[in-house]
Amino acid sequence: MRLIVLAALMAGVSNEGLAQWKGPADSTMHRVISARVTANGSTGMVMGIVENGKPRFVVTGVRGGPGSAPLDPSTIFEIGSISKVFTTTLLAQMVVAGEVSLDDPAQKFLPAGVTMPSKDGKPITLLDLATASSGLPRLPALEPADSANPYSDYGEEQLYAFLSRHTLTRSPGERYEYSNLGMGLLGHLLSLKAGVPYEQLVIQRILRPLGMKETWITIPPAQRARLAQGHNRDLEAVGPWAFDVLAGAGGWRSTPKDMARFLAAMLSPPTTALGRALTMAVQSRRPTGMTDISIGLGWHIIDRNGQPLTFHNGETGGYHSYLGFNPVTGANVLILAASANDIDDIGMHQVDSTIPRRDPVVRPTVTVSEGLLEQYVGNYALAPTFAIEITRQGDRLFLRATNQQQFRLHAASETRFFVKEVPAEIGFVRDASGRVSSLVLYQNGQEAPGRKVR
Repeated sequence: MRLIVLAALMAGVSNEGLAQWKGPADSTMHRVISARVTANGSTGMVMGIVENGKPRFVVTGVRGGPGSAPLDPSTIFEIGSISKVFTTTLLAQMVVAGEVSLDDPAQKFLPAGVTMPSKDGKPITLLDLATASSGLPRLPALEPADSANPYSDYGEEQLYAFLSRHTLTRSPGERYEYSNLGMGLLGHLLSLKAGVPYEQLVIQRILRPLGMKETWITIPPAQRARLAQGHNRDLEAVGPWAFDVLAGAGGWRSTPKDMARFLAAMLSPPTTALGRALTMAVQSRRPTGMTDISIGLGWHIIDRNGQPLTFHNGETGGYHSYLGFNPVTGANVLILAASANDIDDIGMHQVDSTIPRRDPVVRPTVTVSEGLLEQYVGNYALAPTFAIEITRQGDRLFLRATNQQQFRLHAASETRFFVKEVPAEIGFVRDASGRVSSLVLYQNGQEAPGRKVR
């Protein structure tokens, strides 16, 4: 799991205006996703757009292994963090219904005996949780029994224990920091308030009213064969993720058909209380600290020369997803992929062609012995508060920077490695005695050395 006030803008966009947007030809879209699959960026994906209120899809790849059925608009994918906008739409719906307020403190909805952290006399509110500005970390210390299924056994007991002992390092609302913990907590609090399990609550109040009948956290047994086989960044088959109390952060599965229904509703909200909630969710609320990027209720909004590119993406261990639209022009796209490799550039470019799309490049790699890889393992300090940890699993080397996800390093030579997902490279340096003493991070035209400290 992977940035204007839109209410006024959307109020000025008629259905007639949106109907004038014409998306690219199917052949163009198919060429784009096929090129990414051919370049080993995925095993398969579905791209869809909504045009004149109706969806169009292009598909490449198969549902399982070689010889299995092809992907199609009814294939089920994990949508990862796009789940967050289901949670924030539920929040907006409950605000419109008068059940909760954005300014309600989270503590109000927790059971007796559970203490929500606060700082400087400021409690964490529902708005803080929905705008990733609560001060809570990205994740608690997950300790899963199965590292390949990191959220599966993190339940209420662990969550409540964490909240009761955690100390905030800054005041709620002070600064944006993307938090799966915060959004998962928000979904749990709304469930407690309504007295209905989170999955059932979202289905009843959001999905069914929008005609979405193929979106679940727990896929019905009769539908499980439709789930695409997920793949990690090295395109190895991996199992689906399971969620417990943090499901509101990333636990939903859906089909391209159903996500197109959701996208159509975001482009042209129904004239109902739910429509008002959809509109409320995409109002810009707070800055993110990133240039021209603000956050609504879960949605990230990029100001592109006065035009709002509104989006969310998602990633699990074996899937990647993107949903984006411009509520003024009607430009839109959804992409569901059966691997964890990044597809966001395709989505961004689809909604705003001035944002470049990465040309897929296949870089050659070399084989490096496990003994040599082991010499690179260690912790490298690049700054007082920023380090890179290098680890090894068999014949594979991995990089994890401070407060960031882990990436596999691929060998361009015995001393130079690159990351496929982002434009970054690592070079290892030996001292006069021949020991590996430092590394250099090459990124964005800059070189950042780091001394090996252990």
